Amino acid sequence: MDLITPAFGLIFWQTLIFLVVLFILGKFAWKPILGALKTREDSIDEALKAAEKAREEMANLKADNEKLLVEAKQERDKMFKDAAKIADEMKDQAKDDAKVIGDKMIDEALASIENEKNEAIRQIKDQVAELSIQISEKLLKKNLSDDKSQQELIKNYMKDIKLN
Repeated sequence: MDLITPAFGLIFWQTLIFLVVLFILGKFAWKPILGALKTREDSIDEALKAAEKAREEMANLKADNEKLLVEAKQERDKMFKDAAKIADEMKDQAKDDAKVIGDKMIDEALASIENEKNEAIRQIKDQVAELSIQISEKLLKKNLSDDKSQQELIKNYMKDIKLN
């Protein structure tokens, strides 16, 4: 039974030894351990604060990036619209220029055709006048007595004449 119920002296000495060990641990071990724990706790708090600050900065950066992305998309859409507008204007201008050039070419061709036609008519008139003069000369050179002879001579000359 002595093992189950300890004696008063044993309890006293165990309590005294516990208090001495507790004092020694408190004096030499607990302060450095508690200081290290406090330092670790402070560093963990600082790391948590830094992480929260970094998270806030990341959220701000993300919001800024999304804002920049929206602005970039708007700018891109505006550039596409402007490019399409410029392309349409260039296409319309090219059509107008082509029409003007085409009309000018047609007018020049018509003027050239008219000039050539007038030149051809002038040449034909000159040839007719020359032929008339030649026929008149030949008729005057030959003294013909009757109309029948003159008609035959004119028919013969007309057969000999080749029109260009």
